[in-house]
Amino acid sequence: MVETSTKDQVKDKAIVLTNGMLAEHEAKTAHGLIRGTERFEIAGVIDYLYAGRDAGEVLDGINRNIPVLATIEEAIEKIRDIQYCIIGIATVGGVLPKDFMPIIELCIRKKISIVNGLHEFLSENPYLADLAAEHQVELIDIRKPKLKKDLHFWTSEIFKIKTPIIAVIGMDCAMGKRTTCRMVREACKTAGINAQMIYTGQTGWLQGGRYGFIFDSTLNDFISGELEHAILTCYKETKPDLILLEGQSALRNPSGPCGSELLVSGNAKYTILVVAPKRKYYEDNPEWGELPTILSEIELIKMYGSTVIALALNTENCTNDEALAYQAAFEAAYNIPVLLPLQQGVSKLTPVIKQLL
Repeated sequence: MVETSTKDQVKDKAIVLTNGMLAEHEAKTAHGLIRGTERFEIAGVIDYLYAGRDAGEVLDGINRNIPVLATIEEAIEKIRDIQYCIIGIATVGGVLPKDFMPIIELCIRKKISIVNGLHEFLSENPYLADLAAEHQVELIDIRKPKLKKDLHFWTSEIFKIKTPIIAVIGMDCAMGKRTTCRMVREACKTAGINAQMIYTGQTGWLQGGRYGFIFDSTLNDFISGELEHAILTCYKETKPDLILLEGQSALRNPSGPCGSELLVSGNAKYTILVVAPKRKYYEDNPEWGELPTILSEIELIKMYGSTVIALALNTENCTNDEALAYQAAFEAAYNIPVLLPLQQGVSKLTPVIKQLL
């Protein structure tokens, strides 16, 4: 994984490759980059299916002046000095779709380096490695595990930190945990609160995260230690008023249950829980089982020693009226703020956060 600080850094110009998947859940890496990154200047998206449109408009109806282009050749013709092509998808198992390979090869031949967040490492493909060396470009596999000598074991020093720590946990994958986390951080900044975010996934790094690690490429014995180390480093270097932890998967998702580490090893005494009211099954797969009730998830988090201070709604498949109705109903039922991050932002949580400080 590349370790680069974004402080005082000139952004490198990048395009994002989704190749027909821009509007799918699997393109959540692209979605995060379209919404914002401090590490790269996103100059375009390569996706033949949505070519001619604005990437932000495809994502959520908001024009962000990021054109969607059909091919690499079109991108090079219209965008000057492209330095990187970022693989903008996160597939099940981290496998690279076969139809991406010719596009990656063409990028390399056009002297564009590749940034890859999948588990399938491009730098370990002999053909691509030789091609990249020939054209003097980089193959950056950000999910490559750290060397054992660079990993940290949990020490208990986390308990010395008195700064409030809030975990942003979802009831399933692809819920909007990272987006909610970033939005809360920005709302705090607007309110004069020094909130720092610990990233735990590849998109968090791509968006410019300074503190964190990639959860699912870390040896299990060191996950708690890497989390603690990231929090401690952030605390010592930034003296924050508040620390936010980006969650991964869900506490009870059978394909990858996680989140307890944030609550226990990360000592997050407060939680923002992200829910999708219309999602019935884990990752929309009936064979994986039904999602639990929101109340039971709140109670489970309480058993871990953390308090849910707000819900954040992923309003997929909801009309605007339905989203507002869910918001009102949940606020009445649980007596905590219910956020509609994409529709309303998250500033209504600021008074609650100020009470924690």
